[in-house]
Amino acid sequence: MKPEKRDKSIDEGLSRRKFLAFGAVSALSAILPSNLFAALKNSNSSERALNFYNIHTDERLKTVYWHNDRYLPEALAEINHLLRDYRTDEVMEINTKLLDLLYAINRNMQTSQPFHVMSGYRSPATNAMLVKEGRGVGQKSLHMYGMATDISVPYRSLSSLRNVAKYLKAGGVGYYPESDFVHVDIGRVRYW
Repeated sequence: MKPEKRDKSIDEGLSRRKFLAFGAVSALSAILPSNLFAALKNSNSSERALNFYNIHTDERLKTVYWHNDRYLPEALAEINHLLRDYRTDEVMEINTKLLDLLYAINRNMQTSQPFHVMSGYRSPATNAMLVKEGRGVGQKSLHMYGMATDISVPYRSLSSLRNVAKYLKAGGVGYYPESDFVHVDIGRVRYW
């Protein structure tokens, strides 16, 4: 059996700790593309807050979900509940990267208006039903993983919402003016 090869970058003066830190920064920059990462880094705030209105349940929520470099579990639970599948009442953990994207959209649009939510989490059963009904829903929709939401913002045009989401380059952006919403997700960057 041959001995394992060592990584030359570690042997050539780069300490293990620095090597791992470099890897973590590289991974984070891959996960949060440059414009979103820059928007979060430059926010100069110790808090991130979001404001929602669920059009199907008539529920409202305004909450600080991130404070002093950490996500707040109680606020995340409230957001998960508000963004639940209203048809089945199933709750799913919403990915915090999606919340950070919404926060960056809000800051870039310079508004205190709530996001009007058409769809947040969608259970596999609900998603399958919508696919079967021909509603233009993807069979592997990121809604089923807590990684997508369909939104609008009062007193802001859908096209400006779409443009801000596209500028942030944080995932998919779908434009649905006939249904009065923009889809945003944290999957691969793509537009439709």
